[in-house]
Amino acid sequence: MAGRWKDFGHYGATGAPGAEALGIAIEGMVSGIASPVDTDRGLAARLTYLTKSDAGYEAMDRAGVHVSPRTLMAWLAEERTPNRANRSRLDAAYWDLRRRNVATDLKHRLNNGGRGTRVEINPVDQTGVDRKHRRDLSSRSVNVRGIWDRAVDAWMNDDLTELDAIWDDIIEDLGSDYDAYSHVSSIGWAA
Repeated sequence: MAGRWKDFGHYGATGAPGAEALGIAIEGMVSGIASPVDTDRGLAARLTYLTKSDAGYEAMDRAGVHVSPRTLMAWLAEERTPNRANRSRLDAAYWDLRRRNVATDLKHRLNNGGRGTRVEINPVDQTGVDRKHRRDLSSRSVNVRGIWDRAVDAWMNDDLTELDAIWDDIIEDLGSDYDAYSHVSSIGWAA
């Protein structure tokens, strides 16, 4: 990871490593069921989504939902309610499947037909830093192309090391002060 912020936060700056901000921004593009899993509507919607495909059953298996077909049918018929642990597992399985199902669309949207996506990078928050220790940083904007497939795959695999390498590739386009953006307050784009 790039990093002139040798002892980040020592003087009071706040922010996150760029790799984490990149993962958070990609995650923010994934939408799904708004109702919590603790509600009847939220639980029913998750169960319906998960039981419509083999991929849903695989997601439940990965999340540790191991119940008999009879129990699963009772949940679907709303005759029985899963315990708290299984509701949590069903929620995890839902979001896992949701992420997998939208990954291809995310790549397509972010690659934008080869044109890439314009990314706004907001520097670390230095409001808690004494003036004498502040760095002169402003929001930067860079067109990012050619890395989105790697970025989405790294996000899918929770591979922070790869996201970090990708973030370094992105900020290199900022010129000589790129290292100042190894930590950021946020990043964003419209895709």
